[in-house]
Amino acid sequence: MSNNPVQTVSTSGDKVKVALAVFAALAGVVGFYALAGQQTLLRASALIGGLVVAVLLLWTAEPGRNFLAFAKESVRETKKVVWPSRKEAMQITGVVFGFVVIMAIFLWGTDKLLEVVLYDLILGWK
Repeated sequence: MSNNPVQTVSTSGDKVKVALAVFAALAGVVGFYALAGQQTLLRASALIGGLVVAVLLLWTAEPGRNFLAFAKESVRETKKVVWPSRKEAMQITGVVFGFVVIMAIFLWGTDKLLEVVLYDLILGWK
């Protein structure tokens, strides 16, 4: 663990930016509800303004940049996924549905068998 003062200042500065971003977002939401009697455009502007300020503050902080890089990488990875065709999706769904039906019948049969063994043979209840 290094005691780099520049990194410490950057980290605490980032914490302040994140805290300010949260405050700006909350201020936008509070402003939206505080202006309940005003026009919808004014209320929406307060909300959007608070959210825009929050995003801009997060963009300048290291955690915000890391999140943006993560989001871009997630989109890039999603584009690499080979999605099944409609026919393949229907076939897979059919297999799953068939398995569920077979398991339901099996569990029903097991339950009935245990019911007969327990109530009729062991306890003698009919």
